[in-house]
Amino acid sequence: MTNPMACDLLVVGSGAAGLTCAITAKKRGLNVVVIEKEPVFGGTTALSGGVLWVPLNTHGRQQNPQDTLDAVRTYMMQETGAYYDEAAVATFLDQGPKMVDFLERETAMQFIPTLYPDYHPDVPGGAAIGRSILAKPYDIRGLGKDMPRLKPPLKTITFIGMMFNSSNADLKHFFQFTQSLTSFVYVAKRLVNHIKELVLYQRAINVTSGNALAARLAQSALDLGIPILTSTPAKRVLTENGQVVGMQVGGEGGDRDIRASRGVVLACGGFPQDVQRIAKAYPHLQSGGEHLSPTPETNTGDGVRMAETAGADVDLRFKDAAAWMPVSKVPFGNGEFGVFPHLLDRYKPGVIGVLRNGKRFTNESNSYHDVGVAMIEACKGQKETVMWLICDKTTLGKYGLGFVKPAPMPIGKYIRNGYLFEGKTLADLAQVTGIDAAGLEATVREYNTGAVKGVDEQHARGTTAFNRYLADPNHQPNPCVAPVEKGPFYAVKLLMGDLGSFDGIQTSVVGEVKKNDGSVIPGLYAVGNDRASIMGGNYPAAGITHGPNMVFAYVTANHIADKVGA
Repeated sequence: MTNPMACDLLVVGSGAAGLTCAITAKKRGLNVVVIEKEPVFGGTTALSGGVLWVPLNTHGRQQNPQDTLDAVRTYMMQETGAYYDEAAVATFLDQGPKMVDFLERETAMQFIPTLYPDYHPDVPGGAAIGRSILAKPYDIRGLGKDMPRLKPPLKTITFIGMMFNSSNADLKHFFQFTQSLTSFVYVAKRLVNHIKELVLYQRAINVTSGNALAARLAQSALDLGIPILTSTPAKRVLTENGQVVGMQVGGEGGDRDIRASRGVVLACGGFPQDVQRIAKAYPHLQSGGEHLSPTPETNTGDGVRMAETAGADVDLRFKDAAAWMPVSKVPFGNGEFGVFPHLLDRYKPGVIGVLRNGKRFTNESNSYHDVGVAMIEACKGQKETVMWLICDKTTLGKYGLGFVKPAPMPIGKYIRNGYLFEGKTLADLAQVTGIDAAGLEATVREYNTGAVKGVDEQHARGTTAFNRYLADPNHQPNPCVAPVEKGPFYAVKLLMGDLGSFDGIQTSVVGEVKKNDGSVIPGLYAVGNDRASIMGGNYPAAGITHGPNMVFAYVTANHIADKVGA
């Protein structure tokens, strides 16, 4: 062993939960070290939308002063069902606004309100606004010499490296830049500024969404003198007399021990790239289907595996073990490909989703997780869990489809590389995709009967505030519905992916890792996606990963500090 180190608290992982825990503990007087296996920090957070669901936060109260604790509690009870945990929910609702206020008051972390409705705003306790907040855009030059260590955003959701905010207001200008002078000027300014950044820094400097969240938290940690040791993979939990006392880590200098007198916090991001575990946990893989996750390839379940070795309870319980996300496989050439998460196109009028039999199976404008659940159920018993998004020439030119950008951007290369399918008629499109032609023609004919009037007679698209939020407000009477009628017709094939795992290590409310008998492992804690989600495998709103993850990381850090009287 070489180069031993010592600290009060060791945090394993540099995503939002890990950094929130580290910052809080440091502010409480503990000596904290963060380790990260990748050469860059930010984890899955840096690739995400950067939204937090924290009901009754200061920003949300200004938007929706009528919101109440009882309403949120009712909504969570409705959404989590059998997994409703009264003690955990009470802690989350009490500590959430405090966490937001603490970070904004004490650190470089700043939030802005969003217009996101809850994903099911019409069920008891649901809200049409005021519970989701977003990391404020950030100039990463604030990271100084550590700027190159920030994980870049997901390549497939940027435009020549330029990031878009997770707000509908930002994106609408890009969809309308050929139709509106205001939008044209907005887009032109963004492009000019971005090109300047590429010339000067070889990357986007003004970042948004999850990249801004990761960057602001990292700056806050570094400002406090918290080391973020990248290229330092955790290897094994160290224990003495049943107590966790540190971690054996790897790195450029070889293996070494980092001693942690007050404990180790696992914040490794769950197990979305753990091939063996997801094969058991994901139903579509059990039937032989394919799964593509846009999460970091290094997110291989290290924390969950090390916790198990230390005696933790990781008995997966949730029916839906991950936040499902329909994705498509984007060829980049030379055998390389990217994963595109379908966050926006499904909501647009004139886009429908069908199975291999040509039939629609759900409301395409529901949340990605809800569409994923429906997709898995509809394909049960089949070899593949797939769907195709279908649109006509008019819709493609107006909104794009998947990785294909709207007009005037060219589409030929996507047809040639097999990403985008084209057919002069629906029958032609069916032939090149392998979709049942009679089924597809019947589905489009049936859908169009109502769509010409702005009505989805089969699946009621556009009937909720959330359906409409990411659609096209300028398309009336229904921003989610338009007919599919003018050839040529286009399709993109979607597979199942995820935004991260939901299930995981069983913990106490304050994050103590539990054994199978319910007792805790002294000195070992889990936060973020390593810890089983409070949502029980459900997805009630935008930000239900980052929000609870950061709140409970804050709770865990304060619990540890309280124990030592810090």
